Amino acid sequence: MEITKLLLSVAAILTSGACMVLLFRGYLRKRVRLLMWSAICFAGLTLNNIALLCDLVVFPDIDFRPVRMAAALAGMLVLLYGFIWDAE
Repeated sequence: MEITKLLLSVAAILTSGACMVLLFRGYLRKRVRLLMWSAICFAGLTLNNIALLCDLVVFPDIDFRPVRMAAALAGMLVLLYGFIWDAE
């Protein structure tokens, strides 16, 4: 059971991290601000997945839920701000 949680958490971290890197690369090439906001959002989601790994596998006795929710909320708020700001 623990190995499954570990593998799924690592897969989620790698996937969101890869999305973040690709979005940042796209932003550096095209200079489209929406790519930057999306990359920052995925940085928050990557932190969320790292906190999930710590919560489920590394430190199962410590509750990382507030850290996870704060990272996900921060990422989503940045993306929402980018959508609103770039809509002008």
